[in-house]
This record gives sequence, C-alpha cells and structure tokens, in this order.
Amino acid sequence: MTEVHARSLRSRKIRAVLAGGLVLGVGAAVTLAAWNDSEFTTGLFGAGSFDLQGSTTGDDLDYTDHASAGGAAELTFSAPFDNLAPDDVVYAPYWVRLAAGTTSPASLDLVALDSTDTTGTNSANLSYEVYAIGDAAACDETATAGTLLGSGTLVDEPAVAGGTVSLPVGATTADPGDATQLCTIVTAGPDLEQGGETTAVWQFTATSE
Repeated sequence: MTEVHARSLRSRKIRAVLAGGLVLGVGAAVTLAAWNDSEFTTGLFGAGSFDLQGSTTGDDLDYTDHASAGGAAELTFSAPFDNLAPDDVVYAPYWVRLAAGTTSPASLDLVALDSTDTTGTNSANLSYEVYAIGDAAACDETATAGTLLGSGTLVDEPAVAGGTVSLPVGATTADPGDATQLCTIVTAGPDLEQGGETTAVWQFTATSE
C-alpha cells in the first residue's frame, strides 16, 4: 500500500468516525427533548347582579328604580310643606332596599343635592337633614336618633358628608333585602321670603361591598 493510499484510507476512517459522532449527537438531542410534560388550567368568571330600588310608601309592591334626576321619586312631606313660614319643620319618609337577585351587600351614601329656586334666595334659607332609621320607625322629630347621612342647605352640592348605612341582600336570590327608611327633614330659616317655590333633588348611591 502506498503512503498516499494509506493517508486516504485514514482520512476516510476519520471522517466516518466524525460522521458517526454527529449522528450520535443528534440522536442524544432527540432523546432529551422527549422528556417533556404539560399541565393546563382554566377558570370561569361570572359577574354578580346589583340593583338599588326605592319606595315612597314602604309597600312591597311600590318598590321600583329611580335612576335619574328626571325620574326622581316625589317625596310626600308633612304639612305645611307647601305653605312654609320661618321655623316650620317638615318630614318625608323614603324606603330603599336591594332588589331580589342582588348578590352583593352595599353601603348607601347621600352624595349630592341639586335645587332650583324661583326666589333665588329661599334655597339658602331651607336646611335639611337625612337620617337612616328602621323600616317601621316614625319619620318625625325622633328620627334624629338614626344615622345622619347628610345635611346642609338646599343650595349645597354635594351634600355635607355624613355617615353611611349598610344594605343587606335577601335571604335567597329570589328575595329582596331588608328595607331601610330614609327620613328627610327640612327646616325653614328665619329669613325665608314669602312666595316662590324651591325644588330639591337628593342623590343616594349604593356601592357594592
């Protein structure tokens, strides 16, 4: 065997060994890649329901939504609400509750008041307080034992901050929550002008807990 032929044969053997090494390397990578496993998770999320409703009578059949100033419930004040003189005090009850199907309890706040006044001054001479009292309590001078939600004059916007009251959900989703009575007290000041009319709109907001 010539020296050239021997070198050529050794070269082929070396290439064969290197090629075999490359094949073995690829085979090892494929084997390692097969050691994989996976787990998958999923979640389903549903939103609850929330509805505040009110009534001027407290009767179960009278509760409905009053969701805007234009559709505000008209309070029935005691006499002489339409013939006020200085130092007169009038009262009006209003009941609120969470409707059937509501899934979260709430906290209720008096958040704003808006008014119109034909005299331009009487709204500043009419002050108010709103108290949260028991469902069957009397809306009169005894209401001041309740939770004060807000107070001020009829030109205040927003209302002077007061406390909050909790509103529960019903015993089941088919039941409304227990009602809370809101007693609004309006007092005429000593500088009240004769004649004219003042209209006030209170906004109460329930926030889910």
